Amino acid sequence: MFIDQVVIQVRGGDGGHGCVSFRREKYVPLGGPNGGNGGAGGDVYLRVDPERNTLVQFAHQQRFEAESGANGEGQGKQGAKGADLYVDVPPGCVVRDVRSGDVLGDLTEPGQTLLVAKGGRGGRGNEAFKSPTRQAPRFAEKGAPGERLRIELELRLLADVGLVGKPNAGKSTLLSRISAARPKIGDYPFTTLQPHLGVVQVDDVHSFVAADIPGLIEGAHEGAGLGHEFLRHVKRTRLLEHLLDGMSMDPVTDYAEINHELAAYDPELASKPQIVALTKQDLPDSREMLPLVREALGDQVPDILGISAVSGHGMSELLHRIVDALAALPEEEAEEPLYVFRPAEKDPRAFEIRRVAEDCYRVIGQEIERLAAMTDWSNQEAIERFERILVARGISEALEQAGVTFGDTVRIGHYELEWQ
Repeated sequence: MFIDQVVIQVRGGDGGHGCVSFRREKYVPLGGPNGGNGGAGGDVYLRVDPERNTLVQFAHQQRFEAESGANGEGQGKQGAKGADLYVDVPPGCVVRDVRSGDVLGDLTEPGQTLLVAKGGRGGRGNEAFKSPTRQAPRFAEKGAPGERLRIELELRLLADVGLVGKPNAGKSTLLSRISAARPKIGDYPFTTLQPHLGVVQVDDVHSFVAADIPGLIEGAHEGAGLGHEFLRHVKRTRLLEHLLDGMSMDPVTDYAEINHELAAYDPELASKPQIVALTKQDLPDSREMLPLVREALGDQVPDILGISAVSGHGMSELLHRIVDALAALPEEEAEEPLYVFRPAEKDPRAFEIRRVAEDCYRVIGQEIERLAAMTDWSNQEAIERFERILVARGISEALEQAGVTFGDTVRIGHYELEWQ
């Protein structure tokens, strides 16, 4: 099974809870607080594994969560950090945030990693809250929840040469001849329903990776046939091997239609260098067609090769021409970069007040929502501390200016408070 586009859910580990504890030692009747902090949750990373060439593993698992941090303990013991989770993906993956559509990264190099979900911060134990005015705090923070994200993985195969042409032009037969790849081959259109990669060893020094792209038809750039699903793979290739069916009724028109579909999908595809070859030269009709095609396309293609993957005719010349063409390409054109622009980080203390009903208000803000999640709402001291945070951050004043009155509901994150 070949899968090249999936949506998965990732979640960083939750932070461990802080501990409420006091020294209990002989001859120390008034031991101070010694509750330790919780450990931070693990992060989730995507990591490039060069041994993979499909996203099929995500057909069976779409949720990935890093380990949570351990809780703090007495005697000042800190909770252990949760283990990071590495999710292996094949090279050529473009990563997007499903909700915003933003590109998060372009993973192409073996071992390259991308942080996609941060773990939550560990909650502080009561030892962290002691002060000259609060010598025996009886509360601690809960661990912060890990970051959650739905991401789309889109695989664009990384190959030096892309085999393009009409259905049944002989792309799969050629790939099976020049490499160890074994794509499905049949004497009818649309035999190939998924891309195949093959490593071609030309001699002791030269080799390249070729991709057999399913046949393109008129309207492929609009999604007809298998167009949208596989045209994106052509974008990653450095060189196109354009195969014309030697038994076609009109190879010249076929050539024009394929180039039109490539240009309509992405104008840059039309500018990629091409090597054009007429296939099935083991058949008399194809051999008779070769000089006619050369004459018709002479002003567009300097030299059209005649090849036969069945008899081997012209194969050596084709492979060496590909090697020479790849060597002539500038190094900077070897890979089309996908730039990732990240917006400026927002002030985590910024907040917004929204009136959602006549007697209901919502406070929206990164830090205040995180602090609400880390508050132990069963502990009165912790609640009083949160109230002081609202005052110190100017949120209480902003709520009163927005019209909040006694008894109104104030929502912060997943929590509802009654304003007093």
